[in-house]
Amino acid sequence: MAWTWRFEKADGTEVEPAVQPEEFTTQGDAESWLGESWKDLLEGGADQVVLSEGDAKIYGPMSLHADA
Repeated sequence: MAWTWRFEKADGTEVEPAVQPEEFTTQGDAESWLGESWKDLLEGGADQVVLSEGDAKIYGPMSLHADA
């Protein structure tokens, strides 16, 4: 199963990410990518993210704002 991110505004509305992610084969790869990309995603209009494996939500929403 692939690990994927959902990108949302603060109200939970899905938004198109400023940086297009790939489908990740491990949770660690997905989290590493987010660690490298979160500032660009935030600047591009995403406020929070949700991590899923296939159809199963793993965690989130997790804020991209540093003060959260």
